[in-house]
Amino acid sequence: MSEDFKGLTAVVSGAGSGIGLAVARSLHAQGARVFGLDLNVGEMSGVATWIPCDVGDTAKVDTAFEQIATHTKTIDILINNAGIGAIGTVEDSTDEEWHRVLNINVVSMSRVSSAAMPFLRRSVCPSIVNTSSVAATVGLPSRAVYSASKGAVMSLTLAMAADGVKEKIRVNCVNPGTADTPWIGRLLAQASDPVAEREKLQARQPMGRLVSPEEVASAIVYLANPAQGSTTGTVLAVDGGMNGLRLPH
Repeated sequence: MSEDFKGLTAVVSGAGSGIGLAVARSLHAQGARVFGLDLNVGEMSGVATWIPCDVGDTAKVDTAFEQIATHTKTIDILINNAGIGAIGTVEDSTDEEWHRVLNINVVSMSRVSSAAMPFLRRSVCPSIVNTSSVAATVGLPSRAVYSASKGAVMSLTLAMAADGVKEKIRVNCVNPGTADTPWIGRLLAQASDPVAEREKLQARQPMGRLVSPEEVASAIVYLANPAQGSTTGTVLAVDGGMNGLRLPH
């Protein structure tokens, strides 16, 4: 294992499980000091310092960064990974669901990034990586609200990269395909036939399987690495070929 992140400080939202936990583990293994923002500690014990935080609430985000400030004045890496899912068409969705999903999946990235900016400006290699989704670039059935939120994340990433480039704050995002995480497990549990729904998710990805959290984490860590000093405004797909491949049946 490399020590590319030795001496650096990282903040990962949604670090208690899934992709966020895999990112926290990888950064920790490569020498970073990691702070994990999440409602619950999950499995980050021994990997990251848990900072209780509801990213959907500005006051709670501010409190979380006040707590981080008692440990460090510098953040080198921010991973905006926290998010929630939603199933349904525009006819199925409610105003409440639109507000809830956009708040957690999009606005939270703005409020967390804003709170982190003073810390990032003290870094010699500041980097932000946002977790978007293949849903931002591929039309998926019954994912209207979720897809809209992830499309917004991708656009937000490019805007943030343009704003940050003069201060050498790099901003990139990953677009995972369906990843085999507890979050997806909870989403599948809502289906009338979870087994059949899982098989559909696997079949729609050209590689015929779900993406692993570790594969997505590897891409995130790659983008966050100081060695990628000229990589900003990049959207990296980790989707088993779902976005770019059209295979014969």
